[in-house]
Amino acid sequence: MIQKYSRIALPLKISFLIFSMVLNCMGIIILQLSEENISYTNLGFLEAFKDLPIAIVSLFAAIFINRFGSKISLIFSLTIVAVCSFLLPFVGGFWFFKLWFAIIGISFSVAKISVYGILRNNILEETPLAKVMSSVEASFMIGIFVVNIGFGWLISSEYADYWKFGFWIIALLAVINILLLLNAQIGKDADRSKLFSFREVTEFFSKKYLLFFLIIFAIVFIEQNFNSWLPSFYKKHLNVNSFFALQASAFLALFSYIGRIITSRIIQHFSLARYFIGCTLAILGMLFLFQALVTNGYLQITLYIFPLIGLFLSPLYPVISSQMITNIGKTEIHLFTSLIVIFSSLGSSVGSIIMSYVFEFEYGGYYALFISGAVFGLLFLSFIYFRSFVSKKENNC
Repeated sequence: MIQKYSRIALPLKISFLIFSMVLNCMGIIILQLSEENISYTNLGFLEAFKDLPIAIVSLFAAIFINRFGSKISLIFSLTIVAVCSFLLPFVGGFWFFKLWFAIIGISFSVAKISVYGILRNNILEETPLAKVMSSVEASFMIGIFVVNIGFGWLISSEYADYWKFGFWIIALLAVINILLLLNAQIGKDADRSKLFSFREVTEFFSKKYLLFFLIIFAIVFIEQNFNSWLPSFYKKHLNVNSFFALQASAFLALFSYIGRIITSRIIQHFSLARYFIGCTLAILGMLFLFQALVTNGYLQITLYIFPLIGLFLSPLYPVISSQMITNIGKTEIHLFTSLIVIFSSLGSSVGSIIMSYVFEFEYGGYYALFISGAVFGLLFLSFIYFRSFVSKKENNC
């Protein structure tokens, strides 16, 4: 099974890299458009134009993938990204960013369900899947690093007025990856031609699954508050320029990448539950430390400490997802992944909207404290989930 994965690893990783760059350019766009007198609340709702379409169409995306297959669906989504990224520099106006993010969001829902389906069809065991998913998801962090470094350099250079043309590089990368996928030997999905029934959907809303989806919601809620709003926090409250503000997100992503790579190498030596809880407690401790430093005026130190949170934040999503996905049948994986995408998109959208009001009403100085409240909620939910369901499974074994 792992050998099959090794043959398709590169295009899957590049796919996540591409979507990471287009989805996580939000921090850059917020910085650029805020200078055009667009309010933080309007910019916060821009996130919803990316995430709500994902939530709305994910079930339909799963049906589309069942009909055409994961490989063709992934190629289709990358084609849409290539076209949208090529067109972006030629169309102005805030309205187009709304439309652009909506289309990109829909394409991402198709891509993510396709990638998860490919992985589930090739890897059956829980720990190997956690290792593989950490490796693939790590490329998502590299995408955040690259887009922030690249656009940070561009908007701080003499070519700042042409920053939108940076998306042409993303379009070119998408075309290259499409060619790689066309030549990749990817096995067919499990046979599933019929539509999902209402009963099948509702079966995933038992207490166990609902807790899992709420944990996914909380993780993405926290991640989005970092990825989209950390540059604005650095610029507005730590008094750094736009270039260094973007580097904060870039290095947060770099440490997140390192965190996922480390997780993929050592996860087989730990209980998934203890690893997850340990990472969550580490995040909480670092947030309290960060807030204490900001409150007492140690701003320069915080510039370098905050990105380290990525080491502990990044493993959460692949660890909890792999733990659950191994219990899902191959014929149900697209439906289940679509529900993951729905709750992920809702967490992202709600997180950004709430944080936009925090900044609009000048409470950004308590940025870390607000996020720590969400981490407390995540810790509480995960403790119930692992104690109630995972421990029972281990005892039965």
